[in-house]
Amino acid sequence: MDKQEPNWVNSARLILYHSQSTSARTLFLRHDSGSVIAPKPLPALSTLIDDEEFDHGESVVFLHPATLILDYCSGLGLQPSLLQAQGEFHERVDAPGGVINVYLARFTCIDPPRQLFADMGGKFCAITELRGGHPAEMALLQRAYQTIMG
Repeated sequence: MDKQEPNWVNSARLILYHSQSTSARTLFLRHDSGSVIAPKPLPALSTLIDDEEFDHGESVVFLHPATLILDYCSGLGLQPSLLQAQGEFHERVDAPGGVINVYLARFTCIDPPRQLFADMGGKFCAITELRGGHPAEMALLQRAYQTIMG
């Protein structure tokens, strides 16, 4: 996707999905990079941090996922109402440049905006179609799917 990188890209990422309200069919947006992580894939040596490993004693300030969504949509010229932050999902990835916070966002439209993202090289995929990706990304997808399904 040809867009300017947001200033938070080194510390945060998004996983975007669509869930049918009638069937609960869940599709993740795979970007032109082949990754479901936006706005760019995780670095090669990234690993998922288990909650027990994360030092909650640190004085850390997290970006609110709604801020990330606004920036992401603005960078692509999309309406911010197209995505909604899923606040109960917040995972951390240990990456070569530092910790990356990963959030989940749901498309609010009735049907997945397939053509909109196809024009940018993206595709909506079921989780079963995404096998074989980066190990940290696969672990994130599993946790995201569990959160979505409740």
